[in-house]
Amino acid sequence: MNDPASAPRIPGNPVRELPLPELTGFSHRWVDADGVRLHAVEGGRTDGPAVVLLAGFPQTWWAWRKVMPRLADRFHLIAVDLPGQGHSERPDISYDTHTVAAHVHAAVKALGVSTYWLVAHDIGAWVAFSLALTHQDRLRGLALLDAGVPGITLPDAIPTDPERAWKTWHFAFHLVPDLPETLLAGRERDYVGWFLRVKTLSPDTFDDAEIEHYAASVAADGGLHASLAYYRDAAESARKNHEALARQRLDLPVLGISSSHGSIPDMAASVRPWADHATGIVVPDAGHFIPDEQPGAVAAALTGFITEDAGQPSPT
Repeated sequence: MNDPASAPRIPGNPVRELPLPELTGFSHRWVDADGVRLHAVEGGRTDGPAVVLLAGFPQTWWAWRKVMPRLADRFHLIAVDLPGQGHSERPDISYDTHTVAAHVHAAVKALGVSTYWLVAHDIGAWVAFSLALTHQDRLRGLALLDAGVPGITLPDAIPTDPERAWKTWHFAFHLVPDLPETLLAGRERDYVGWFLRVKTLSPDTFDDAEIEHYAASVAADGGLHASLAYYRDAAESARKNHEALARQRLDLPVLGISSSHGSIPDMAASVRPWADHATGIVVPDAGHFIPDEQPGAVAAALTGFITEDAGQPSPT
């Protein structure tokens, strides 16, 4: 990993105290997204199909750092930090996924992209599903990686069996008012490190510098409160998802990417009740953080999905 501390502090960055990692061949951008300043990292082929990437908790756009170079020779890539995440503003807004999706879509428009493929993991997939419901005409396809989407693939009840409960216990914890902030403030590294080490198949997937990077993002300037807000507004996200689904189904290509040791065994089957064209794959030898654990498999799956549905020649 590049040393974030050596990265320049760029004007316009709303989270200037957070070091900014660089990825060769990609540039940092900040845009006004309907009143919220969002950070994006852009690169690849400007004449290729546009692919927007969203990461989840407790990560930032940096979650895609191993996948993006593998896609750069074919696609125009834009990795967006969600509101409250990474180097995006931490606004005092509702963090239900329909509200957040509107800001993300506005950011993509501000970057001059009108239609795009949307790829998202974890909470990023929560936002992506809601964005697809509201801006289906602007999406060419949707790929969702190992995510319990509120009201869709998220179980109604948290299991109490210890063999399963460790994967979802934090949903209830994050909902408790004030207590998580009290217990976690100043201990963000311990908390983030637990997720990154326990929810990967190999506990050494993330090195100390990467854990420090993600923990610093959660700790910086309201990042912890914003991270928790996605969970605290999940019931509203579920309500709005079902309200939208009462009017329409997803009629675009959907790829569900699961993993051998992830949270959702079959993403495609989970979304198929609401999507007419859902296919799926299971990535072997990976836990929850699939883009970090098996970036080559993720890049290959996305390349096949996009080129097949876009009518482009498959890579040789």
